[in-house]
Amino acid sequence: MKKLILFSLLMLVNFLSAQNSEIFKEANSAYQNGEYQDAITKYESIISSGEASAELYFNLGNAHYKLNHVAPSIYYFEKALQLDPDDEDILNNIEFARNMAIDDIEEVERAGLAQSFTELVNTFRFSTWAWIAIIFSIAFATLFLLYYFSVRPVAKRIFFGTAIFSLVCCLLSIVFAFQQRSFVEENQYAIVFSEEAEVRDEPNLRGDSSFELHEGTKAKVLENYQEWSRIELANGAQGWMKSADLKQL
Repeated sequence: MKKLILFSLLMLVNFLSAQNSEIFKEANSAYQNGEYQDAITKYESIISSGEASAELYFNLGNAHYKLNHVAPSIYYFEKALQLDPDDEDILNNIEFARNMAIDDIEEVERAGLAQSFTELVNTFRFSTWAWIAIIFSIAFATLFLLYYFSVRPVAKRIFFGTAIFSLVCCLLSIVFAFQQRSFVEENQYAIVFSEEAEVRDEPNLRGDSSFELHEGTKAKVLENYQEWSRIELANGAQGWMKSADLKQL
């Protein structure tokens, strides 16, 4: 019975995958023909089925960009970057999309050891650090065996030293991997989807309005309280705004 259920699930997954592949081709064809809204509808239907990829988000961002949809285009380009942060096409197109946004937020340069450590950890993604740790662990095991079975004192010292070095690199890679994952989980970002949204100094309508944001602006979500979110911009400005005005990445 269990095998039958598993087989049925596999068949369903294969069917949905084939169906989404066909819809993806139709959406691409609609995009090429200038039918951008139709392409958007088809791309979104694939996402609704639970499937996602950098290419899918990238194409969806392009379709929204063609229709001058500021917030959605930036949002989906950001989603694509989360899955493929080094893709040059995504990086180029998101800059074009950001140029449509009204707010020009200058990022504050942060210095110090803490910032240097953060930049080092964010050099690679969690999965990449994990693979580096595996490679160094294999290197450590190999070098330790060579040290153990080596007869010459000079060779033993070299193998022992490089084995210890590999072990240290392995442990550091593990630490960096979990630290990078922690950075991603703790740093939640969102895109402003309302054409205009007020940012207040308190999470209620009685709070004074500090400044206004417009669609397409990216903000870091620090905390949520009822229907309000406390956000921080790249320039360090903070405040409370309605959660409904944001779409979290």
